[in-house]
Amino acid sequence: MTYDSDRIEALLDEGVRDKVYPGAVWAVGDATGVHAQGTTGVLDPDEPDVPMRSDTVFDAASLTKILAVWSSIGALWEDGTLDLDQPLGTFWPEVTGHPLSAVTAQQLLTHTAGVPLRAQLKNLYGTNPDDIRRGVLHEQLHRPPGEAVEYTDRAALILGYLAEHLSGKRLDQLARERTWQPLGMHCTRFGPLPHETAALCAPTELDQDTDTHLKGTAHDFSARLLGGVCGIAGVFTILDDLAAFLRYMLDASTSLAPVGFGTAWTSRSLSLQTGKLQPARGLFWHPAPGSTTEQNIWVHYGFTGTGMWISPTRGRWAVLLTNKLYYTRDREPLADVRNAFRELAFS
Repeated sequence: MTYDSDRIEALLDEGVRDKVYPGAVWAVGDATGVHAQGTTGVLDPDEPDVPMRSDTVFDAASLTKILAVWSSIGALWEDGTLDLDQPLGTFWPEVTGHPLSAVTAQQLLTHTAGVPLRAQLKNLYGTNPDDIRRGVLHEQLHRPPGEAVEYTDRAALILGYLAEHLSGKRLDQLARERTWQPLGMHCTRFGPLPHETAALCAPTELDQDTDTHLKGTAHDFSARLLGGVCGIAGVFTILDDLAAFLRYMLDASTSLAPVGFGTAWTSRSLSLQTGKLQPARGLFWHPAPGSTTEQNIWVHYGFTGTGMWISPTRGRWAVLLTNKLYYTRDREPLADVRNAFRELAFS
């Protein structure tokens, strides 16, 4: 298996020069390990002498949905604790008698549940975590379940609450015990990070209250509002930990310790689950833009500038970590880089 590392490095170097992001860390590999990797740029433009490193800690943003929620729901499904097609109200007292009772976990995972499209937690429910949980679980639906595919952060938030209900553990503890520890993902954790670890973190957007860029504190307001731990965002991680996660997804036998989810969950998730509805979705994963049926590449992105791809057909995975949010919330410049990176990584 060969990769055009020179072209990947040239692509990512250009992104630094164009100020798409201050720096980037990347890798491509398969079930046996990393086969090519590299870094470019700096950790923080305010400290131009500090380069981006392979062990830089990144605010994973929406990769939290995969690393914590998707993996934990998969563990509960593999255990037989959760039936994805059973209406939530039939086994979850918190939602019984409320609109969410008719929704299934399958619909939440495919973004077809019809729940509201925006989180807007503070504006709707205040700042008390118990009030937020109650408000989210009792909210009216945006549309009937199963009618349309509409991405919403609330799906992951609700599934995180569901995982906590079924396991009796907080989401961070569940993810750590069932997935991160068995896979040796020792640098993956929810924030806020301790000071010494935050110093190794790639800064994201400017905090208006302190006039400094966030480091070690989640960029996502909902995650901060809920103390750092929620299904939407809040996880921090490094390249090596994501490589271990994706390697395991390709071949569960690579793990020396039992992990909560297995090949059955991965296979179900990386397959079309939305029928004729568009855009096509798996379970929290979606087909990479521009990928062919033969390539079978699935992707999940994080708003801070993170992303990971996996193709069971090709037996290959790829990771690109940037802190593009340092410069802008505009998605388009990084979208072009991501698409070009994916083409080179899976060519």
